[in-house]
Amino acid sequence: MTTAKKETAFNRALKPSAELAAVIGPNAVPRTEIVKLVWDYIKSNNLQNPKNKRNILADTKLKAVFGKDEVTMFEMTGLLGKHLS
Repeated sequence: MTTAKKETAFNRALKPSAELAAVIGPNAVPRTEIVKLVWDYIKSNNLQNPKNKRNILADTKLKAVFGKDEVTMFEMTGLLGKHLS
């Protein structure tokens, strides 16, 4: 017998803002999946700073989400939270 997973802040589906939806799509997904999708986008578009891989160089779509040209990967998660509801 399997039990249903308890809904937590991490696995609750959240709706992305229009700016974030331009990067990850419009579907509501859990926070952990959102971070994974953003990293997939960053890697597929080669947006990591070559001198410091912990920094992300924002393209036009990500700049609309982050509000600046470059963020650290630690800043990124906090900035993404502002685009979720």
